Amino acid sequence: MSSVITVAAELAPHSLPIPALVYGVIALVLFFILLLVVWSFRDVANRHAPHRDPEASAHAAAAGATTHGGHGKQHD
Repeated sequence: MSSVITVAAELAPHSLPIPALVYGVIALVLFFILLLVVWSFRDVANRHAPHRDPEASAHAAAAGATTHGGHGKQHD
């Protein structure tokens, strides 16, 4: 089997359509474009923060608020 592959490799020489260095440059350019896309979405979570309930502090100070919503007993 390996002799068939060796003969086939010797019979069909091939060359790259562009120099090998250009493939690396293309990859770097594509990664830089992807970096710009990711960079454009920075801080999006802060711009779309959920609106806070104005009565949330009153609920947090209510009796029993330290029991994690009533799921379990209070830890000492």
